Amino acid sequence: MVGNPSKSRQSIVTALLHFCFCFCFSTSFFTATVNCSDSNSNSNIGVGVNWGTMTSHQLPPEKVVEMMRENGFKKVKLFEAEKPIMEALIGSEIEVMVAIPNFMLLDMSRDPSYADYWVDANITTYAYPGGVDIKYVAVGNEPFLKAYNETYLQTTLPALKNVQNALNRVGFGSQIKATVPLNADIYQSPESNPVPSAGDFRTEIKDATIEIIQFLYSNDAPFTVNIYPFLSLYGNPYFPMDFAFFDGSNKPVRDGNYLYGNVFDANYDTLVASLSKAGYPDMKIVVGEIGWPTDGDVNANVKNAKRFNQGVIKHVVSARGTPVRTGRLEIYLFSLLDENKKSIAPGSFETHWGIFEYDGKPKYELDLTGAKRDRGLVPVLGVRYMSRRWCVLNPKVKELDGLAKEIDYACSLSDCTSLGYGSSCNHLSLSGNASYAFNMYYQLQGQSDWDCEFSGLAVVTGEDPSVGECRFPVMIAYGTSVVVHRRLLKVLLGVVGGCIVFLLLVS
Repeated sequence: MVGNPSKSRQSIVTALLHFCFCFCFSTSFFTATVNCSDSNSNSNIGVGVNWGTMTSHQLPPEKVVEMMRENGFKKVKLFEAEKPIMEALIGSEIEVMVAIPNFMLLDMSRDPSYADYWVDANITTYAYPGGVDIKYVAVGNEPFLKAYNETYLQTTLPALKNVQNALNRVGFGSQIKATVPLNADIYQSPESNPVPSAGDFRTEIKDATIEIIQFLYSNDAPFTVNIYPFLSLYGNPYFPMDFAFFDGSNKPVRDGNYLYGNVFDANYDTLVASLSKAGYPDMKIVVGEIGWPTDGDVNANVKNAKRFNQGVIKHVVSARGTPVRTGRLEIYLFSLLDENKKSIAPGSFETHWGIFEYDGKPKYELDLTGAKRDRGLVPVLGVRYMSRRWCVLNPKVKELDGLAKEIDYACSLSDCTSLGYGSSCNHLSLSGNASYAFNMYYQLQGQSDWDCEFSGLAVVTGEDPSVGECRFPVMIAYGTSVVVHRRLLKVLLGVVGGCIVFLLLVS
């Protein structure tokens, strides 16, 4: 039986209209691709990531958000409420912890209206239905760190109270909780009994810490702690290497009936013991930062970083928790991207914590689902770079007087941490060191010809001087997002135009 031609044509048109409608309205100008099958693959996994922006050449925030969504990151911790980033997170469904920097704590502690203003500008503006999914406000960042010499000891709690009260006043108190990320150096076990169960808060900050705990607990807010097994290894040459990772230790630590095969569990349960001594054994804990750098130290490399971070994820996915505190852990990996403007006072590794390079390229494969899938991370797409040219030591120059001074100058104003002992470029010759230093300065300054002078010792080349694992980078060009968006818009218009032409032909 032959069908009705008009009805067949109508069915085709209807189907095509349905396709065009779905395509156009399911595609955002800020999202190049959508992988529906994997978008919720790890929605119940408590793995987040820290997104720091102390870098000379920032990626477009909307492209970073797109990358996080493609890779399945469901939580992000920010160190400041930067407007472009907050706007990029609108509608992303990524859960956000947004921070108030330490320099704001004094004003925040003195004046409740200051907290009201901050909450209005950075929370109320974005935390509407379909906006930014804000869950926590981090009041300060490690304010009780030993290195700060108690600078923020008197201002942290008043600031915390004012922020939470400001959230309460605008009706967000039940869904957005203020917390304080604290470094793990606020608690310890005595040298005479170095086991988790003997843990307690440092004497000089104990009272102030317990007051914060009391306030957090009364508001059903978590205790947030930053734990870095890498620093245990970095600070102690006798620290057992395997104990820093999650895949077994030759010398586990026994504490009564509990056996510890890694330093993270031991550190975490030292905090649990400290909280128990303070009267809060069931206090909720969030690990605000945990990770492993890929350069800047003999133990900071891609192999160790992948081993550690994959171990962290597997540990979280297992939902076993720690020997004392069983159940699923909530953690934020540190960090998403390398940051070449961070202070290297703690160590040369500070600029290399990223899972991704400065330009959004993944450094290694990492299975964020814990499903043991052989799948690499998705990079930031559509990144534009400056011209492929580098500044290197001029091979024709024979008189090298003043070379050391020029290298020092270049490194003082750029990131030369990869030249350090045990780092990826540590094997270079003197001329290689000079070329690396010159190029880092040259790229940082935007490839201006006069920034490749160095008293006549340098020259611009189009040949990549990278050697093995030592990469000589070319920096990101500005305006990447505009180009990508125009390209996407052109594709969308082309598809829509094709739909219109086809409809006219079949009508």
